[in-house]
Amino acid sequence: MTRETVRRKPVTRPGQRSRHLRKQPKVRRMNVAHSAALPPVAVPRTARKRRWRNRRFFHFPTRAVKRVVTSSRWISLSLVAVCAYALALIGQYEAFYLRLVPVTGAVTISPSEIVAASGLANTHVFAADPNEAATRVSQLPGLVSATVTLEWPSQVSVAVVENSPIAIWQQAGEQFWVDKEGNLIPSRVETTGLLVIESELDQPVGELTFVPKAVLAGALQLRELRPNIDRLYYRPSGGLSYQDGRGWRVYFGVGTDMPQKLAVYESVVENLQTRGLTPQYISVSNQEKPYYMALSQESS
Repeated sequence: MTRETVRRKPVTRPGQRSRHLRKQPKVRRMNVAHSAALPPVAVPRTARKRRWRNRRFFHFPTRAVKRVVTSSRWISLSLVAVCAYALALIGQYEAFYLRLVPVTGAVTISPSEIVAASGLANTHVFAADPNEAATRVSQLPGLVSATVTLEWPSQVSVAVVENSPIAIWQQAGEQFWVDKEGNLIPSRVETTGLLVIESELDQPVGELTFVPKAVLAGALQLRELRPNIDRLYYRPSGGLSYQDGRGWRVYFGVGTDMPQKLAVYESVVENLQTRGLTPQYISVSNQEKPYYMALSQESS
């Protein structure tokens, strides 16, 4: 190994005044007899990936996809899709359909008729409206009120209160129940013990939906005064009448003055029996002017 000392002279450019340069340190030159071995050079992994990506013919737009997926619009659309899928599953799930509709309080009306009127059978629980169903059921003839209770997930019940009949109206082969308000209700089952009012009109009931209050009140009062009366007859001209067991018809008219008319009627019957007359009919519709028709064609 040799050592050499190199001294550099100050360099003066043309047209420039020479100046004294600061003394520089001595530079030592070293000659090495052999070369040092270099470590192995390896390409970094990231560089290899970058080089591989650059060689691909198709580049997947990762950044664009990330921007789209994380945008608020796509998030909202995803939520809507999830909700729609959930609703579709709920709509197809059998457990949410009303298969059994129990009815309580029905005595003379068939439960199947009440369920059909409600429209709840085989209805999805989300589509069922208990208020509307109760309104439809309460419109059935013979019902006072109806209550529909709906519970999650598919439990429903219908409770009704029937309008109990107090009499039976018969006309032209048709039979109806009469409630306390005088409304005519189609009879559904055979009933016993109710007062029967038979109209002697031949035409069908038609648009007749109620019994006049004076007629119903008079019939009920007669039944109360004479419990043995089980059938009354009615015609507009003579009012209420019934067939006396002694063989004649008696007409009472209408209204709530039946106690006075019965008293007048008994007086007329006693008078006729005293005279040995058998009437064909007696009318006390006007209690102040009663009349009768006897077999001997005498009248008074």
